[in-house]
Amino acid sequence: MAKKQTESDQALQHELKISGNIPGHIAIIMDGNGRWAKKRGLPRVAGHKRGVDTVRDIVEACAQVGVKYLTLYTFSTENWKRPLEEVSTLMRLLLKSLKDRADELDENNIKLTAIGDIQSLPSEVQKQLYSDIERTKNNKRMTLNLALSYSGRWELVEAIKEIAHLVQENKIDSQEISESLINSHLKTKDIPDPDLVIRTSGEFRVSNFLLWQIAYSEFYITDVYWPDFSRSHLYEAIRNFQKRERRFGKVSEQIKKNEKGLKNVQNFSKEIV
Repeated sequence: MAKKQTESDQALQHELKISGNIPGHIAIIMDGNGRWAKKRGLPRVAGHKRGVDTVRDIVEACAQVGVKYLTLYTFSTENWKRPLEEVSTLMRLLLKSLKDRADELDENNIKLTAIGDIQSLPSEVQKQLYSDIERTKNNKRMTLNLALSYSGRWELVEAIKEIAHLVQENKIDSQEISESLINSHLKTKDIPDPDLVIRTSGEFRVSNFLLWQIAYSEFYITDVYWPDFSRSHLYEAIRNFQKRERRFGKVSEQIKKNEKGLKNVQNFSKEIV
């Protein structure tokens, strides 16, 4: 977005696009800012500041390579339990980032959305966030979705409350409750489930992130701390994803048969044209 793209990077992105499917939705658990700073004898805030720069580069790379939705686990409900000074610093960084990046998002046709208990954020952050969301609402290239004051359990509780209220008012019968109904009451109702979940810093857990939505997501875990996560690491995660066989409960033979049938239909269509 702000940085001029190199020829080598363009070549890598072109290679990715022709080598397989690009994940339509990537969700990232951005972990390791504090450990990155500690390893260098720096205060934790230094890791968070560096992490903001990484966000900017990864958003840019995802848009360039053709990702349609990018969800970043920016601040969890549990993060409120951190020391007050660190939480205050994170909120200041969030506010500054929202102010500084609004022009870039708009200029590059990127839509901003957010999920989570937004009302718990400082009023100044809320105001800037809603302003950026309104400003970019008609952009089409990619949707950048920030998970703020978010947890998967919180989201499910909120959905259950809404559905229970509908049942209580006799607007629906309890027997009508289905997966699609639950989906329609999640904060991500307008966003497809993630195809690929990336977690940095080497931890093997989901940390209360998109618990319903990641039922069939592919996972990619890297030991790299978030401040050091580069577009080359992103490309490696996508390459890894492209090698996976996504079966969604089926067996390999069914998947291959369906793919063969689809190719036959496509070839037949070409012959007609």
